[in-house]
Amino acid sequence: MTTEPSRATEPEGFLAWSQRAARIASDKLGRATMILDVGEVLAVTDLFVITSGSSTRHVRTLVEAIEAEVVAVGGPSPRSVEGRDSYQWVLMDYGPFVVHVFDEERRAYYDLERLWSDRPVVAWQPS
Repeated sequence: MTTEPSRATEPEGFLAWSQRAARIASDKLGRATMILDVGEVLAVTDLFVITSGSSTRHVRTLVEAIEAEVVAVGGPSPRSVEGRDSYQWVLMDYGPFVVHVFDEERRAYYDLERLWSDRPVVAWQPS
C-alpha cells in the first residue's frame, strides 16, 4: 500500500527532502530504498527512509551523498548522525524524517520493513 504521509509537513519541505534522500540513495545504488510513514505510531518522527549498501565503504558513500545533497537543495543538515564509527547502520536524524543506511547484514538482522510492516509506504520516484 502506498500513501501520503500522515503528519509530514510539505510546506516545510520534509516530505520532499525525504523523497530526495531516497532518490540520492537510489542514484548511488542503495538497495531496496523505501520510505515508511511512521508518524501515527511514533511521536519522535514522521518518516523513515531505509536503504542499504553492499559494504561499509558503500554505506559511507550513501551517508555522505545524502547529507550533502539534502543541504544542496535547501534542506536541513541532520540534527545528529549515529553509526559513523562502524558504517554498519547509520542513523541520520533530520527531525521529521530519519534516514537509516544499513550494510546488508544489519538490514537483514534488524529487518525494519518487517517490524513496521503495518505502516504505509510513501511514494517516491527514482531519478
